[in-house]
Amino acid sequence: MRIGELAKLSGLAASRIRFYEASGLISSVERKANGYRDYGPEAVWILEIIAGAQAAGFSLEEIRHLLPVGQNNWQHGELLDSLKRKVAEIEVLQKRLEQNKVQLLVAIESIESKPEGMQCVENTQRVLNRLREEANGGNGASWLNPAGEG
Repeated sequence: MRIGELAKLSGLAASRIRFYEASGLISSVERKANGYRDYGPEAVWILEIIAGAQAAGFSLEEIRHLLPVGQNNWQHGELLDSLKRKVAEIEVLQKRLEQNKVQLLVAIESIESKPEGMQCVENTQRVLNRLREEANGGNGASWLNPAGEG
């Protein structure tokens, strides 16, 4: 099939398909005498895997190692290990994002509850002190002190 049809079937732009081909993620395709690329039916599912893996946070280099050399040459053990590693990375990121959210909510509440008549400079110090206290009450890490030191 030609690139236009593949783009339509995969939902990807032809330029992205060419990029994946140039990156070695899609096997080199046969060119017809007229110069058009001729993609096999497996190109559709390979593109679906690439797009899905990218959406899940895999880099192109990681995807390159996950893809089978042929339709029946999956490295199941390596694939499962990579998927489990990505889930663990996502869990770490989720934990960090939840900590960041808590810190931001503390900052918002602290700013909104500024005592009447308090100057901005004093309130800034009050907010920062509250954020430090909150960070020290948890694991000590915050967006003010990412390493948890101090």
